[in-house]
Amino acid sequence: MSALKKRSDDNKTIVYSPDVDMADTPAQENAAEIRAWLEANEISEVECLVPDMTGNARGKFIPAHQFLSRGDLKLPESIMVQTVTGEYTDEHWDFVEPTDTDMLLVPDPNTLRKVPWAREPTAQIIADCYKASGEPHPLASRNVLKHIIKLYAEAGLRAEVAPEVEFFLVHKNTDPDYELMPPKGRSGRREVARMSFSIDAVAEFEDFVEDMYDFADEQALSVDTLIHENGAAQLEINFNHGDPLDMADQVFVFKRTVRETAQRHNMYATFMAKPMQKEPGSALHIHQSILSLATGDNIFNGADDRPTPELMHYIAGLQRYTPDLISFYAPNVNSYRRLAPDISAPINLSWGYDNRTTAFRVPDSTPINRRLENRFPGADANPYLAIAASLASGLLGLEHKLQPTPPHQGTANDDSVEVARSLEEAVRRLNANTDLARVMGDLFLRAYAAVKLDEFEEFNRVISSWEREHLLLQV
Repeated sequence: MSALKKRSDDNKTIVYSPDVDMADTPAQENAAEIRAWLEANEISEVECLVPDMTGNARGKFIPAHQFLSRGDLKLPESIMVQTVTGEYTDEHWDFVEPTDTDMLLVPDPNTLRKVPWAREPTAQIIADCYKASGEPHPLASRNVLKHIIKLYAEAGLRAEVAPEVEFFLVHKNTDPDYELMPPKGRSGRREVARMSFSIDAVAEFEDFVEDMYDFADEQALSVDTLIHENGAAQLEINFNHGDPLDMADQVFVFKRTVRETAQRHNMYATFMAKPMQKEPGSALHIHQSILSLATGDNIFNGADDRPTPELMHYIAGLQRYTPDLISFYAPNVNSYRRLAPDISAPINLSWGYDNRTTAFRVPDSTPINRRLENRFPGADANPYLAIAASLASGLLGLEHKLQPTPPHQGTANDDSVEVARSLEEAVRRLNANTDLARVMGDLFLRAYAAVKLDEFEEFNRVISSWEREHLLLQV
């Protein structure tokens, strides 16, 4: 059998409810499918994974025979409102039950994959989170994206996305006080020059690349091309287009895969938005197109093969709501070092045709493949939330028939900055919009803001070397 069970077309939601006979629900059918897959692949251990608010994996390691025999799987819901450092906010109990109750985990059989780097035959499966009542848990980022997909379906639409993921390979660094540096390649030297699209520069890390592709193939990740980006030892992987939930799952798994592969080759892989002062940042660009459920046609392409009003509404939605949602694209204090002038990242809300200096780009393509690229998200973004925020903005633009600015001519880097320059500034805008609360969930937005403000305050207590160097004796 393949490493990944094919996602079903109906994408059913499976709910474990304590008041329902499980034999009469699709959950029992899914359990049988999972059992067959685990037995066919002779799996001895299962990683049951839940993406947390940061997009990192939480969960449990479970022996396969126990995973098959357990009637339910649980995790405390408090893990959904922890900061990136593992701390809790002062408002913690405003978002979860004071008893710190458990969430019910419902493994999604469509996400079954082998863990190719494990020593024992191991499977990984992503679980959805539910309350004891059977309702999708409102603080789970995967549920936020699933809700946006449902809203599209109710509007007679289906989204497709294609992520582009950038990352750096870095020399192993166990002391956070030291700056990062590129690892040595097979030549024994470190990169020092700009090597965009260089084949030879990629070949410096040939062993890493080959293992990464082998691991991706074993997990049925739909990775397409790999290129060397502008930074030293900076690579980019493009994914084929597909269902938004499936692509978010794949990026989630891919980031784990890259880190594990790098460890095998005695180096680190980092998805920090701006890991090194003198190098560019890393992005998670999201290409997106919208199809009609009734006809299957791309609504961004008209009968005359020209851009449609729907494309303009969609772009306008991104322009309108990105300032409020920028913290989903730039979720960490480090993220805003990337969103700065003159380092190949967007700084304003411009859009244009095949213009990489704009935030929202309509790439040059055949009319049937017309799409929009959102260039704001950083590689450190939670893929579920970045995709959800982008699709939500476009949907609201379609709903309200918003109109965009004229397409930008020339470079947009010379224009003024129009987005937040710090995590605090970004998060304080998040709760000001009732439209966003409606489509993404009021409780989730408030919890996310509380977590991120707490992270900012924790970071703000750290005194930097710049402050000691320039202020210690000069002020």
